[in-house]
Amino acid sequence: MKEMQNSYKKSGVNISVANKFVNHISRITKKNVKKKDNSFENQNIGSFGSAFDLSKIKIKDPVIISCTDGVGTKIALTNKFKKFNTIGIDLVAMCVNDLIVQGAKPLFFLDYIAVGKINFNKTKSILSGILKGCKISNCELIGGETAEMPGIYSKDKFDLAGFSVGIVSKKKILNKKKVKNENLILAIPSSGIHSNGYSLVRAILKKNKIPKILKKELLKPTKIYTEEILKLVNKNLVNSAAHITGGGLIENLMRSVPKNLSINIDLAKIKTKKIFRWLKSKNISDDEMLKTFNCGVGFCIIVDKKNVKKIQKFFSKDYMPYVIGHISQGQKKINIYNNIKW
Repeated sequence: MKEMQNSYKKSGVNISVANKFVNHISRITKKNVKKKDNSFENQNIGSFGSAFDLSKIKIKDPVIISCTDGVGTKIALTNKFKKFNTIGIDLVAMCVNDLIVQGAKPLFFLDYIAVGKINFNKTKSILSGILKGCKISNCELIGGETAEMPGIYSKDKFDLAGFSVGIVSKKKILNKKKVKNENLILAIPSSGIHSNGYSLVRAILKKNKIPKILKKELLKPTKIYTEEILKLVNKNLVNSAAHITGGGLIENLMRSVPKNLSINIDLAKIKTKKIFRWLKSKNISDDEMLKTFNCGVGFCIIVDKKNVKKIQKFFSKDYMPYVIGHISQGQKKINIYNNIKW
């Protein structure tokens, strides 16, 4: 009996499906580039590296800011509910929302998709979300990698990582040094859970059935704040900022305020959402909620008191910034007043 020859396909990697997906990316990318009349980036697909023409960016004393992130175990729920078209928005949001903390305008984005087995329609749907996230944040998807890894990931499992680069003038960089005594801390509402705390969410779902009215909240994409925040940066209306992700409100705010100043937060002023109230009802302490989830606050800005009304004009009703605290002089880094109202 003749021994069957080994092949990459028999080991679990189907290059023809991967090539089909690459061709799909090429078509949609060229379509987008053509619309922008930018032939330079058109050369990226099929190249070993991705190029971006910095000469078109007119910024004095430019500084490049970069970041990378993923979407954590929220991915498990996209598989559970068979909904893949929004997780890419989350991926872009987790990166570009970090860039704007320093006032940087996102320039371009690259993705990394690792799968057990490439499912063309599923991967195409994930990519559609990434493209939508790039459109919302006004940056370009210029490259990426899709890796088929049987044995590392089971057939239906996948993981995502994103990489983004932005640019800002040296004089416009936001940092904690600009924070002053008596500055106000403004909370900008989240769209929901965003992309943190999903290991705890999934643990709760194993023991509790979520109400139908809240089910869609679980996969609601992360709000992208680039348009509003960059307008504020351009008008010098922000001193410092914080993206509220893993670690919650307090921990992330501490990263944006110098050690010689104190953060004063009135937790009772936080406007929570139904999804957080439901989670809280499942025997989670206030401290755990605040450390694990954004609890309704997706982004914070620290500003001069005189600029609050000017700032609010740049936001829609759903994402209107509101005061939750202030900066003061003092030895204690954090002063927390009142309990959060669920």
